[in-house]
Amino acid sequence: MALPVHVRPLSPPGATGAVGTTHLLELRDGLRSLFQLDDAYGGGDVRSLAVRHLRRVRRIINTGTFPETIGRQLQLLAGEIAEHCGWLYYDADDQPNARLYFGEALTIATMLRDPNLEILVFSSMSLQACHEGRARDGLDLARAAQERATQLGSAVLQSVIAAREARALSLMSDGKTAGRRMSAAMQLVDRGGRGRPSPEWTAFHGPAELNYAQGLLNAELGHHDAATAFLHAALAHQEQKYGRNRALYRITLANSLIEAGEVDEGAAHAVGSLEHLEEVESGRVLRRLNEVAERLRAVNAAPARDAAAELTEYAQSKGAA
Repeated sequence: MALPVHVRPLSPPGATGAVGTTHLLELRDGLRSLFQLDDAYGGGDVRSLAVRHLRRVRRIINTGTFPETIGRQLQLLAGEIAEHCGWLYYDADDQPNARLYFGEALTIATMLRDPNLEILVFSSMSLQACHEGRARDGLDLARAAQERATQLGSAVLQSVIAAREARALSLMSDGKTAGRRMSAAMQLVDRGGRGRPSPEWTAFHGPAELNYAQGLLNAELGHHDAATAFLHAALAHQEQKYGRNRALYRITLANSLIEAGEVDEGAAHAVGSLEHLEEVESGRVLRRLNEVAERLRAVNAAPARDAAAELTEYAQSKGAA
């Protein structure tokens, strides 16, 4: 899949060869473009662009001339890009490489003693741990992020992390505590206009994401009827620019419908999700699609088997691409 290229090449340094604020802003704009590409297309194809951007910043750090203040900002930016590389590899379902980049980002955060970068890395590593079946690790990482976020005073940031705590707790079958953390996530986002501004990377967090998180919580606890209501709401509220998340939400909804006994509706949503996947390259989403296909294949009904065959054919074509 050919991606629109928004990551602009860096302008050459001035006559003195020094790297200044203009170059730093251009490099940060490149990271912002990577966020937008990830939201629209998923991590599969975007990760190579991110790795190249990280190499560019590393090269400038090691060969450029700049004052100490610019140097710290370049190091911080390298950490943020490394974290985003980790996220993109996580979304592509390449977990070993995701861990490598998350580790690099965490090393930079520790070196700079930057709590914002630590929070970002810990919260992403929490999602990865839950994805890999390490819910206790996921909870510990989310709590480490929450401890730092509370000190910074951003309500939206605390809401993001509370939802990730709830996710880990639901995987640990602690429904009561998970419900309390999910309620806290909803209350915090309502106070988003107060306190410090939220980091740019939390822009995705709003009604759609909260409904999706609540739906996942109910699904993990086996409450599939309740899960489908929240997942329907998540899909209805999701903005078009979040192409990967729209695909993920609809496939997750299909799974909960099947689990709730609404097999025909679930099969229709599963097949309908393929239209969202045409431009999305996400190993996480593809894995969820295969899980739904397997669930449909086990149903002794022709519509379910036909849908399973269509999903499997699509997944195989993606794998061959």
